[in-house]
Amino acid sequence: MEYVYAALLLHKLDKEVNEANLTSVVKASGAEVNEAQVKSLVAALADVNIDEAVKAAPVAVAAAAAPAADAAAAPAKEEKKEEPKNEEAAMEGLSSLFG
Repeated sequence: MEYVYAALLLHKLDKEVNEANLTSVVKASGAEVNEAQVKSLVAALADVNIDEAVKAAPVAVAAAAAPAADAAAAPAKEEKKEEPKNEEAAMEGLSSLFG
């Protein structure tokens, strides 16, 4: 992931995303450089318009976050359904006391 961040940083600063620059940025971050990953990323980004890829990325992230939010909300709805049953049982218990 640090290689992608380094490439984005270089792009943001209008620097060329090449092996030497990418290696420098990763080394400056304190991470160990894997030359194979550097070469692979530079080759993969050769035909990529980074500006277009960045513009398209938030749409995919937002779409993926929505189902996660729905899944997190689902247990809360189930808990609300259980509460009335507990209240009904409590009311039945109270009514039996007063006969």
